[in-house]
Amino acid sequence: MIKTLSKSIRQYKKLSLLSPLFVIGEVIIEMLIPYLVGVLIDKGIMKGDMPYIQKAGLILLVLTIVSLVLGASASYVSAHAAAGFAANLRKDMFNHIQDYSFENIDKFSSASLVTRLTTDVNNVQMAYQIIIRIAVRAPMMLIVSVVMSVIISPRLSLIFLVIAPIFVVILGLIIRAAYPYFPKIFKGYDRMNQVVRENVRGIREVKTYVQEKPQIAQFEKSSGFIYKLFATSQKIISLNALVVAAVLNIATLAICWFGAKEIVGGTLQTGQLVSMFSYSNSVLFSLNILAMIATQLIISGASGRRIANVITEEPSIENPRKPLKRLTNGEIIFDHVNFKYDESDKTLALKDINLHIRPGETIGIIGETGSSKSTLVSMIPRLYDISSGAVRVAGHNVKSYDLKTLRDNVAMVLQKNVLFSGTIKENLKWGNENATDEEIVAAAKVAHADGFVREMPDGYDTMVEQGGNNVSGGQKQRLTIARALLKKPKILILDDSTSAVDTNTEREIRQSLAKDMPETTKIIISQRIVSIKDADRIIVMNHGQIQDIGTHDELIKRNELYSSIAKFQEENGK
Repeated sequence: MIKTLSKSIRQYKKLSLLSPLFVIGEVIIEMLIPYLVGVLIDKGIMKGDMPYIQKAGLILLVLTIVSLVLGASASYVSAHAAAGFAANLRKDMFNHIQDYSFENIDKFSSASLVTRLTTDVNNVQMAYQIIIRIAVRAPMMLIVSVVMSVIISPRLSLIFLVIAPIFVVILGLIIRAAYPYFPKIFKGYDRMNQVVRENVRGIREVKTYVQEKPQIAQFEKSSGFIYKLFATSQKIISLNALVVAAVLNIATLAICWFGAKEIVGGTLQTGQLVSMFSYSNSVLFSLNILAMIATQLIISGASGRRIANVITEEPSIENPRKPLKRLTNGEIIFDHVNFKYDESDKTLALKDINLHIRPGETIGIIGETGSSKSTLVSMIPRLYDISSGAVRVAGHNVKSYDLKTLRDNVAMVLQKNVLFSGTIKENLKWGNENATDEEIVAAAKVAHADGFVREMPDGYDTMVEQGGNNVSGGQKQRLTIARALLKKPKILILDDSTSAVDTNTEREIRQSLAKDMPETTKIIISQRIVSIKDADRIIVMNHGQIQDIGTHDELIKRNELYSSIAKFQEENGK
């Protein structure tokens, strides 16, 4: 984990090294001051030597100013280095996530990835600032305080050697008891973020079905889970304060008792006793800080492992070493293809798929919900990789192609495609960032989106709200079709992507596609027979297998599933 995360420090290494140097200088001067104060008391105040008091006071003033400057510098440098480190972590995680396949994203879940990019990175940022500043200051203060105590009074310093180990053992037990709660807390954050994400994205459905109270209850349940774990862990950690107070009081009493005896015996002076009290407080304060550091590092350690898991996750789909960067046509061959989403799954999502689709052919796919229609077409642009067999496009295995080349030539439009914040033109340019205005309009006309876009106040420069909430479902689908067409793909896959469009508009879109893209292989997945009946061939899917392939007329005569769907839809006017 540490090795993985440390790679993100990069340009902030110098600042990360400067912070401990400033801290060491600050602590040495700060710990020298109590000793000089003791000398001032013994040699100046007790003897009434005003010139010595003035001289020593000036030296103390200068040392105090220098210590403050070094402390402020350490604080600034450590904060800057930690913020930069966190920025690099977010960048590295986000960039790596872009290389993930659907399988990788399914493994983590989008809500968990958001938590790792935000909450977890914040925890690691705080821990890093602690490591390069406070985690240097506390042990340094402890060491210098003990050394100075030994210099002043070796006998009194033995008090620290007795109390410190007891203090460390008790704090260790407290931290050990609190540690198991933190991994559970972060899993709770993942669940809560999932609830919030689903609620915000589906707020219209929530209000439509009057589900505000159940949603609030679900949020309170997930939030309450985190609260209970945090409260329990903090109750355990709060025992630190009691231990510190008890040990501090015991140490103070011990120093008073034994120190008074040494003063009476003439082996210790008043100023030295005052210095011992200062060093006693410093020793115990540094031990308490070390306990707090350990607690924070435990929390951030759980976060660090979650971040490292994202960065070290190997994308399940990668480019070949010598990829093909040219795709000549839209021929598709499935050769004994089997697929399951996880190796541990006992059942296959796709079973022994054999299929040959010719370039320029229009293929319809229909089947009951859960028959793996979308899974089948996801193999073509390598959104998932098959478990066995082979998928070939234009005569070559899809695993041989450069991923960008393959996905630029295989345009896939989903039922729930997303529009992003920005103008309509900017959204359409996702299909081709170099597309001219003429090309954008042409694609929109084929998708029958040009008409309603021009009716908008700013036309193609109209701003789209996040998620495309200011356009209707049918308009959103037509815009995403236009976006896909700007790729000028060899293969176009419409996965139930006209479900929100009326049948007349849908028919016009199909006619436009046939007229303007005759050489493009078109695959249309639909639950409506009317959407695919004019296809060259229709594939009937059932439980992850191809049950039948044929024209509409052929399937009506011989396929019971297809004919029953057609009959039902005809009777219900669909």
